[in-house]
Amino acid sequence: MKLKSRRRFIKEFGLGALGVTTATSITKLKAINAAYLNNSTNLLNNDYKAIVCFFLAGGNDSFNMVVPRGNSEYDEYAVTRSDLAISQNELLPITPVTSDGKRYGLNPAMNNIHQLFNTGKVSFINNVGPLIEPTTKITYRNNSAPIPLGLFSHSDQIKNCQTGMPHVRSLYGWGGRMADLLNSMNTNKNVSMNISLAGTNIFQYGQTLVEFAIDPFDGSPGIDGYNPLSTGFNKARTDGIDLLLGVDHSDMFKKTYTDILKRSLDGSIEFRAAMAQISDLATFFSNNRISQSFKRITEVIKARDILGFKRQIFFVRMGGWDMHGELIDSHERNLTVVDNALNEFHNGLNEIGMFNNVTTFTISDFGRTLTSNGNGSDHAWGGNALVMGGDIKGGDMFGTYPSLALGGALEVHNGVLIPTTANDQYFAELALWFGVSPSDLSTLFPNIGNFYDTGSTESPLGFMNI
Repeated sequence: MKLKSRRRFIKEFGLGALGVTTATSITKLKAINAAYLNNSTNLLNNDYKAIVCFFLAGGNDSFNMVVPRGNSEYDEYAVTRSDLAISQNELLPITPVTSDGKRYGLNPAMNNIHQLFNTGKVSFINNVGPLIEPTTKITYRNNSAPIPLGLFSHSDQIKNCQTGMPHVRSLYGWGGRMADLLNSMNTNKNVSMNISLAGTNIFQYGQTLVEFAIDPFDGSPGIDGYNPLSTGFNKARTDGIDLLLGVDHSDMFKKTYTDILKRSLDGSIEFRAAMAQISDLATFFSNNRISQSFKRITEVIKARDILGFKRQIFFVRMGGWDMHGELIDSHERNLTVVDNALNEFHNGLNEIGMFNNVTTFTISDFGRTLTSNGNGSDHAWGGNALVMGGDIKGGDMFGTYPSLALGGALEVHNGVLIPTTANDQYFAELALWFGVSPSDLSTLFPNIGNFYDTGSTESPLGFMNI
C-alpha cells in the first residue's frame, strides 16, 4: 500500500460509520494505540517474542542438507547415498562450536545459511524425529518400544510433528495449546496470537485459539466483497453482509456461525488498519510465496505494538519435498528458495530491530531414506532441522549426528534411521524460551518426561538462551 493510499485508508476508516462490529474494531484499535503510547515502560522494556514454524511439507531429505565432509565419513555417506550423494568438493564447510571430531558441510544451495551459521545466527538439530520413548534398533525390531502412530505415513507424521503427541490422535497442535496458555499476555481479542501464512493447519489449532489466516501477497482481505469504502454493487453487497451479521439468532448454531464471521471481520479490519500505519520495508524480498510470507511476517511484527501483541506464533508451509524422483536438482531448487527466504527474513528483522526476539525453526513430515530408489529417496524417520534467531546458541549442532553407514546402530532398513533426539526435546526448548513454564511442558508434550526432567535446571537440548 502506497503512502498516499495508506493515509486515505486511515482517514476514511476513522471517519466512516462502519456498523456495530467494524466501529468496535476501530475504537479498540485507537484504545490500544493510546494505551501503548502513554505507557513509556513498553518503549523501554520490549519483552516481545515470536516463533515461526517453517513446515517443509513432504519430508525433507535433510541428510543432503547437512553432510559429513571428512574423508572417512564422506566415503561412508557416498557409498550409502550412491547416486544421491553430493560431491565432496561442492559442500560448504562449517565448523560447529561444539566438535564431535568430524567435519561437516552444507548443501551448495545454502550459501546464505552458510554465512548465517558462520556468524552465529543459525544452528542445526541433528537426527530429530517423533519418539514416544528412547528407542534402539533392538527394541524397534522386537516391538518392545512403542512406535509413533502411522510411522512413514505423510498424514500421520504431519500430525505427529504438529501436535507433539505421536502416541495418540489429537485435534490440537502444540502451537495452539501453547497459545492457549500464554494468550493473556496479549491485549488483542480480535486477531489471534497464531497467524498463518498457509491457511488452516493443525499446529496452530488450540482449544480456545485457532489461526488467523492471512495471504502472503494480499494480507487479510476479510469477507470476499466486503468493503465499507465501496460504491455501487459492492456497496450493496457490503450493506447486505452487515444486515446478515446484525441478525440476533436464537438458534445456537446460527448464532455461533454469525459470531465467528463477525470476529473474522473485526479482526480483518483491525489488522488492515494496523498494517496501514507502518512504513514500507526497505529490505528486498523475492517475489515468491515463501519469501513474501516472511515479508508479511516481518510487517506484522513491525505492527506488534499497534495490535497489542507480546507473543506471536507464525506458520509458513512450503510444499514439494516429497522427492521420490529427481532428488538432486529438485532438492537444490527448494533449498535455494529456503536459503534466500531465510536470509531476507534475517535482513528484514534486523531492519526493524527484532531479530533477537524471533526464533524460526523447521519441521518436516519425516526424514528420508539414505538409500536411493534409483532417482530419489523414500519415507523414513529421523532427520535434521534448522533453527535461526538472535537468541539461539548459533554456529553449532545439537544432538548426535549419526553414522550414515548401512547396518549401523540406528539404521533399521533401507537407510531408515531411528531418531536420537526426540521432537519433544526440540519443541520443549522452544516452548521454554517462548515463556511456557516447565510445569506446563507435560501438558504440551505428554511424553517429555521420557526424555527430559522438567524439574531440571538444564534445558532440554541447550540450543536456546533461556
